[in-house]
Amino acid sequence: MERNAWRTSSRSGSNGQCVEVRDRRVQVDVRDSKAPDAGMLSFAPAAWDAFVDTIKTNAGRP
Repeated sequence: MERNAWRTSSRSGSNGQCVEVRDRRVQVDVRDSKAPDAGMLSFAPAAWDAFVDTIKTNAGRP
C-alpha cells in the first residue's frame, strides 16, 4: 500500500458508503468517504491491526 494515500476496502461496493483508510506508518487515519472533509479518526498502527484482526476473526458471527 502506498503510504499517505487514502484507500477503500476492495470489498466495498460502488455505492459510496464506506470508509477510507490512510496508513502513515506512525498512525492510521480513517474517514467517511461521503464526507472526507468532515474529519477523521486516528489510531496507532498496533491498535488498528488489532481492530482489523478482530473483525476478520468474528466475521459472520451473530
